[in-house]
Amino acid sequence: MLSNQRRRNVITYLKERGDDARVRDIAEQLAAWENDREINEVTYKQRKRVYTALHQSHLPKLAEGGFIDYEPNRGIVSLTEESRELEVYLEVVSENEILWSEYYLGLAVVCGLLGGAAWIGTVPFAGVSGYAYAVLFAVLFGVSGAVHRTVTRRNRV
Repeated sequence: MLSNQRRRNVITYLKERGDDARVRDIAEQLAAWENDREINEVTYKQRKRVYTALHQSHLPKLAEGGFIDYEPNRGIVSLTEESRELEVYLEVVSENEILWSEYYLGLAVVCGLLGGAAWIGTVPFAGVSGYAYAVLFAVLFGVSGAVHRTVTRRNRV
């Protein structure tokens, strides 16, 4: 279901909107995202291309999977309860945020560099006990995990 960026964007748009949306509005927003433009700068051709693909392919596929309710005659789309199953595959990130996977990778690199510096005897890192590093790293990852859980619960689809 989520192998296509447009389908992921539909779910993201509906999650952000929080209620029913018209296919026309979804197409307009997706065209803006895909063309890196403001909604009022999207051309008719760009909007029509997205609208056609949504109507003919992406929305029926998401509806078939049970993730959206799609009424083609009325042009209305909404999320279903089953859409919550998708949240493990979607990482909702604001424009000014980094991905959690990047954050944890960076945290692991910093911890590894600190541990390596202490191991080879670099001053002042060698003067700190291995137990102190273990506690520090456990606290860092524990706090990070708690913050991650809080943010993820807030961003649930």
